[in-house]
Amino acid sequence: MLVLRSLAFNLCFYVVTTALALLALPALAARKGVIRVAQFWGGTVVFLLRVVAGTRVEFRGLENIPKGPLLVAAKHQSALETLALTTPFEDFAYVLKRELMWIPVIGWYLGRGGMVPIDRSKGAKTMAALNAAASAAIAEGRQLIIFPEGTRRPAGAPPAYKQGASHLYTTLNVPCLPVALNTGLYWRRRGFRRMPGTTVIEFLPPIPPGLPRAAFLKELEHRIETASEALFNEGRADLARRGHPVAVAMAGSVPETSGTL
Repeated sequence: MLVLRSLAFNLCFYVVTTALALLALPALAARKGVIRVAQFWGGTVVFLLRVVAGTRVEFRGLENIPKGPLLVAAKHQSALETLALTTPFEDFAYVLKRELMWIPVIGWYLGRGGMVPIDRSKGAKTMAALNAAASAAIAEGRQLIIFPEGTRRPAGAPPAYKQGASHLYTTLNVPCLPVALNTGLYWRRRGFRRMPGTTVIEFLPPIPPGLPRAAFLKELEHRIETASEALFNEGRADLARRGHPVAVAMAGSVPETSGTL
């Protein structure tokens, strides 16, 4: 049953994604139109995940999301949060690797949606370009989403935070919203199966602007990792009750290349 439900969801996912990408091409005329398409896509995938695969996405701490421009720093374990995080924010922009802009059709949406691409081949110039694009997004009152570890890492893997989030925090002078989650237990990177149960994405109290860079990064990692560890344990218990025990944490797995600093 698990394999069949996972297969059905994956088929639905690709059919819906392809159909929406083609049918919504007129939305490319305006950035806000692209954002609404992305939110519809994310909401539809979350709905399909629940009704087809039996995996419910629970958002916690929505009251912690402040109004206005914002830096969002999220744990990254699977593709699920990339989709789900389109729904709680009014006008989001992702920090992502430039290569994603080259994907046929999808790259058009990313470009017209005002995402913030990173060209890591440019060395020191990367940060200058990131500053300019991120500052422009914040000036428009947008919510800038970054994955501080720079890649999807398995649930339970040790943290590996990079400098991108702290760099943006000191540059942009806006609150930073930490996001913890346990999605990697239910939608594993490179995995086919979608595990039934309730996965949690938790918005933690924001970190106000003004902290020294090193102190901010330490606080950010502490908040996200403490909450994510609790959610990991909660998710393991949830899966065990449903007959899908997680034997060991997947620590030490080799992370894959991703799209943020």
